[in-house]
Amino acid sequence: MEVILREEIAGLGKAGELVKVKEGFARNFLLPQKKAVFADPTNIRQLEHQKKVAEARAKKSRKGSEELAAKLSGLSITIARETGEEDKLFGSVNARDIAEAVLKSGVTIDKRAIVLKEPLKQIGVYDVEVKLHSEVKGTVKVWVVKK
Repeated sequence: MEVILREEIAGLGKAGELVKVKEGFARNFLLPQKKAVFADPTNIRQLEHQKKVAEARAKKSRKGSEELAAKLSGLSITIARETGEEDKLFGSVNARDIAEAVLKSGVTIDKRAIVLKEPLKQIGVYDVEVKLHSEVKGTVKVWVVKK
């Protein structure tokens, strides 16, 4: 018996996949718990339509992320901080500080998208990675200078 999965089931498949299962498994588990639907022509057409819509949405999202990555690659921001001996900062520069500085330059990014292994604690120039999409990453040049 063929069914279309509504959610991911370990060892069977992901949501939206057309899978072949034994009748008892479908009748006793998948269908009563609404984890799957029969693979009749109507449901198959509906599944194909949903895949096309999701694919178009993902393509549009990726294109927007690529445009934002291009903007970020040409962006250089400066963050001034108080320093102590050996050019060590009092405190640090974190993702929130970088997101605010990027916002002042006219580009909006979420602070959770900024990838920092650890906060910046010294004066210098850093290339900071920004994860915009699952497949698209951008970089921002961050200058940390003395105040």
